[in-house]
Amino acid sequence: MLNEGAQNSAGAYVDVIRTARLVLRQLELSDSRFILELLNEAGFLRFIGDKGVRTVADAREYILKGPIDSYVRYGFGLYAACLRDGTPIGICGLVKRDGLADVDVGFAFLSRYCAMGYAAESAAAVLAHAHRLLEIRRVVAITAPDNASSIAVLEKIGLMFERRVRLTEHSPELNLYATVQPENRP
Repeated sequence: MLNEGAQNSAGAYVDVIRTARLVLRQLELSDSRFILELLNEAGFLRFIGDKGVRTVADAREYILKGPIDSYVRYGFGLYAACLRDGTPIGICGLVKRDGLADVDVGFAFLSRYCAMGYAAESAAAVLAHAHRLLEIRRVVAITAPDNASSIAVLEKIGLMFERRVRLTEHSPELNLYATVQPENRP
């Protein structure tokens, strides 16, 4: 069940999305140690890339210049995916990239929480949030062609392979998946 969050009296989000097992909330500077760990996991480095985050200060900059800037500019971004007890286990959300015309859904989880269904649960909830609340009709996702786990998640949440893309002229080729729009829909 998807339950979309509200703002508190100070205007800060308490949470953005709740699922059966997770709370997705805006990332905060206090998440720096978690982000430092996540961005340096082998799977993140291999399939998403090295963001150059090596210290807690680097992680704070990443949060400020990435997710927090995105919340202000677009009204969405990457969220902390937390267990119901508040433990952050990954990130999942919407990203507006310079190299893509459409908003894309992205996710990454600490390896100890992989293969438990959290990525599919959170990504499906983010996709529903994008369509229902944000009224974004087309959502895409990109992944390395050899990232079988992410491909399985994208297909499970209903995205279909569309084509290969490069975000920049010299970047590697990625698979682009997209939501399927029903025919004759306004």
